[in-house]
Amino acid sequence: MAAKPFVVAPQNYAPALNLVGEQITVLASGEATESYEIFLQRGPEGSGPPPHSHPWDESFYVTKGEVAFGFGDESATASAGTLVHVPGNTVHWFRFGKDGEMLSMTSGREASKMFADLAREAAAANFDPGKLAEAGARHGAKIEA
Repeated sequence: MAAKPFVVAPQNYAPALNLVGEQITVLASGEATESYEIFLQRGPEGSGPPPHSHPWDESFYVTKGEVAFGFGDESATASAGTLVHVPGNTVHWFRFGKDGEMLSMTSGREASKMFADLAREAAAANFDPGKLAEAGARHGAKIEA
C-alpha cells in the first residue's frame, strides 16, 4: 500500500504517551509514512531518557526552551531553533530544560511501537528499570537502565 498525504492538526493529535514523565505525541507513524516517524516531545525540567542507543537515526529540532543532549563523553545544550542529529547505534541521552519542547524524526518505523510498549510496560507509577530495558531490547534498542 502506498503512503497517502495527510494533515495532523493539534485537535487531532493522538493522546501523548507518558514515558517516565516525558510526553511523546506521535505525529506521523511509520505506518502512515511507510518510512520515517515524527514525534512531538516535551517534559518537565530534568526529565528525559537514560543513555541508550538504537539502530535508527534520530534528529531533534528544539522548538521551545532548552534541551541538553549527550553523546558518549560529550554534551551540549540546544536552544530553540537548534537541530541535533544522532546517527543510529550512537549512545545518547537528553534532558529537558525549563519549557523544553522538540520535534524528533527517526529514519525507521520502530520507535512509535517501542514508545507504546515502554509507556505501557514501564509506567512511572510502577517504574522498573529492568522492564524499560527489556521493552527497548525487543525493538533493537539498548537502554542503560
